[in-house]
Amino acid sequence: MAKAQAQAKIAIPNDLEPYWMPFTANRAFKRRPRLIVGAKDMHYIASDGRKVIDGSAGLWCTNAGHNRDPIVEAIQREAATLDYAPAFQFSHPKAFELASRIAALAPGDLDHVFFCNSGSEAVDTALKVALACHNVRGNASRVRLIGRERGYHGVGFGGIAVGGIVNNRKQFGALFAGVDHLPTTYNREKQAFSIGEPEWGAHLADDLDRLVGLHDASTIAAVIVEPVAASTGVLAPPKGYLERLRAICDKHGILLIFDEVITGYGRLGYAFAAERYGVVPDMITFAKGITSGSVPMGGVIVRKGIYDSFMKGPEHVIELFHGYTYSAHPLACAAGLATLDLYREEHLFERSRKLEESWASAAMGLKGLPNVLDIRPVGLTVGIDLASRPDAVGKRGMDALDAGFFEHDFMFRAVGDTLALSPPLIVTESQIGEIFDKLARIIKLVA
Repeated sequence: MAKAQAQAKIAIPNDLEPYWMPFTANRAFKRRPRLIVGAKDMHYIASDGRKVIDGSAGLWCTNAGHNRDPIVEAIQREAATLDYAPAFQFSHPKAFELASRIAALAPGDLDHVFFCNSGSEAVDTALKVALACHNVRGNASRVRLIGRERGYHGVGFGGIAVGGIVNNRKQFGALFAGVDHLPTTYNREKQAFSIGEPEWGAHLADDLDRLVGLHDASTIAAVIVEPVAASTGVLAPPKGYLERLRAICDKHGILLIFDEVITGYGRLGYAFAAERYGVVPDMITFAKGITSGSVPMGGVIVRKGIYDSFMKGPEHVIELFHGYTYSAHPLACAAGLATLDLYREEHLFERSRKLEESWASAAMGLKGLPNVLDIRPVGLTVGIDLASRPDAVGKRGMDALDAGFFEHDFMFRAVGDTLALSPPLIVTESQIGEIFDKLARIIKLVA
């Protein structure tokens, strides 16, 4: 922690105005900035030197904890060895090594990896692969994409179009034609205070059959869902829902994409949620936890049949006209390999699975506190809905965020009036107790 403490002495910029912050109430932030200058393991260091326990793994991404020495050293070594290698027509050994390691973790025949730099890029990549795959297979009429209400798939135009969070969509016009949405899987009246996957709601997958009846299967390329819809407030899938969705996609020749940008790499106790739920999708998107947030990286894992569909024709011709300057960046690959080593050596996926019961029990201890409408623990994450103030929707959540950071040395996510927690997988039993003790005090404070 000494290194992180020393970083607390870094001067804070006098002028915060030029930076237009993403997904942030800029004016409110700049009046009372929540600034971070260091991090180690389970804690951030605030600009005034306080240790702040991280209850959200940064943005759902620092699964192995902060500034882990093996990851830091791997990045330093690679930066001093290979700063950059062209992603088109050239590559470097670590790209192939990391792809092999990721493919080995994925279920079934998900065995080819396309790298990018973020979850948003991963989603747009998967959607493009789906459209192109049907095209090369001679099904060019399959151009429609199906998302889900309350889904979050990043901020590219494709991801916004298939996403289903109102505020992420409404400022940007009509987006793409040919997109439809399944209903959300959440119903508070039927599912409130469920631990893990709720009993009610598997039948909601059948709405895909309705969309097939409306549009015809011959026009539908892919369905994309988060196994657990995390960014919207942690909505676990009803028992049997994902299996039912897989069966309907198979019946109609529709590709099924799991967006595992958040659920991947141990968040639900497994390398991927697909393993937890026993469902093999056609593609998995990933990002965040692959490098424990240390270097931007994302990607798509595709089934062998999809990859093979493109590997035809003259060998000198590019099979997929898609990619990014920083695909499989050397520093990101070095960080990814070191991160996967940590997950394996410290058994962090298994650790997450073992802690799930204690985590859920502690979370459910908040039931009955003022304004708590629902608590939804699944894996090492939880969403807690607070009642909105009649005159200011989202203000109670933001007040809780401020109280956590400034008064209780605690960081978590506020999604409107929903509080979302997803700690690094290295969290201890005592730290779980600390997290929910602090959260209980905060909920009472903003009542």
